[in-house]
Amino acid sequence: MKAAVYYQNGGPEVLRYEDVPDPMCGADEVMIRVEAISLEGGDLLHRQSSPPPARPHIVGYSTAGEIVALGADVTGFACGQKVITFAWAGSHAELRTSKAAHTWALPPGLDVRSGAGIPAAFGTAHECLVEAARVRAGDSVLVLGASGGVGVAAVQLARRAGARVTGTAGSAAKLARLHALGMHEGIDYRRDDVGAAIARHAGEHGYDVCIDTVGGRALQAASKAMTVNGRLIIAGCAAREPNLIDSVDIMVGRYSVTGVIAGFDFATPRLHAAIGELIAAIARGELVMPIAREFPLAEAAAAHAWVESGAAGFGRVLLIP
Repeated sequence: MKAAVYYQNGGPEVLRYEDVPDPMCGADEVMIRVEAISLEGGDLLHRQSSPPPARPHIVGYSTAGEIVALGADVTGFACGQKVITFAWAGSHAELRTSKAAHTWALPPGLDVRSGAGIPAAFGTAHECLVEAARVRAGDSVLVLGASGGVGVAAVQLARRAGARVTGTAGSAAKLARLHALGMHEGIDYRRDDVGAAIARHAGEHGYDVCIDTVGGRALQAASKAMTVNGRLIIAGCAAREPNLIDSVDIMVGRYSVTGVIAGFDFATPRLHAAIGELIAAIARGELVMPIAREFPLAEAAAAHAWVESGAAGFGRVLLIP
């Protein structure tokens, strides 16, 4: 099969498009012929800094496609069925295997392109808002990096919970699309003084919840604008800046700080079922998973470079084998 691989860590240029052996399907796994790959923030971080466990290494979390093989212990799935899969590596390829516990059926009405990124984006947003933050109706929620995959999901889920949502994005056009999804107030981080804008929108009450996928200066500003007993949830570091949270701010503000990597819990019955419900809601049109841009898998290096340049659009970036 063809795959985008790397032999050592580095920038997007380390990715090569090569022939590699087909994967082996374990007893508790499914194998799919990949039709869409969602490019995740973790994919970039692994390529940049996680030493490859083997050479060549195929990076990547999230895919959707058609089952072509089933492990001996797998039940509930069938060859020919369209599914969404997650694993800690192996997405950037024509074939990939995934644990059955990290696999979800693609419902009628939902295409593989929209489905590929749902577990990572909506699963993470769900864990941040529902499990970690216990968001409630009337809460004031700040989403840092609201136009990315997790951010778009977080805006919609916070709004569905009855919260008042403020979000940051890099253009007026992106903010307009977020407003259409239910966001109340927007901050253009390319135009506005982000720290001042975050403080202004926080008002006297402050933010009950902050979902951070960015880090850096935006996180530092948010950490000074939390309400007493607020919940600051860290789920990403897209800005690639130092995260300078002052411990005095946490003590004086009396708010909690929680880190979330939802993938660790995807196989739990609780979160697996919650993601299944979110997939069904997107299939019904109640939630949306927008696509920013598509690249051929052969151009994986260009896709990684486009995302890292800060040019990434609204929602998910896809690779298509």
